[in-house]
Amino acid sequence: MTTPIMPKSDAADLIVAARIRQGLTWAAIAEKIDAPLVWTVAALLGKHPVPADKATAVVEMLGLGEGVAESLRRQPTRTPDEAATSDPTIYRFYEALDVYGPALKELIHEEFGDGIMSAINFKVDIARRADPGGDRVVVTFDGKFLDYNW
Repeated sequence: MTTPIMPKSDAADLIVAARIRQGLTWAAIAEKIDAPLVWTVAALLGKHPVPADKATAVVEMLGLGEGVAESLRRQPTRTPDEAATSDPTIYRFYEALDVYGPALKELIHEEFGDGIMSAINFKVDIARRADPGGDRVVVTFDGKFLDYNW
């Protein structure tokens, strides 16, 4: 009898707990596995499949088992979860896209033509910028333009 595969959400909970328990930052983990910071966090929270060598490095670093590594290697199901409406930070991203999404779409079409921004050939970054009125959160989406082919 084989052991069932650990759900990605369970693996994520174990990773977060081990990271906190060991006093590690997400940046330290990303550096250890030689991966972009935001991608690393998203992947370890279950939103990307993690290559085998990186999954192994993470579980060794955090003292977790093969079940977590196996879960990390699996392809995720990407659907909004309850945090989309219950977590204020995540909700603000939804709110920002609700307000500005149609305008951004119009501007993309005006600048590039008929097409979309890829979320596969894509980079995302986050930075802190000092401001006299309070520090600012700067989020950068950098996606390849994919023109519509008739």
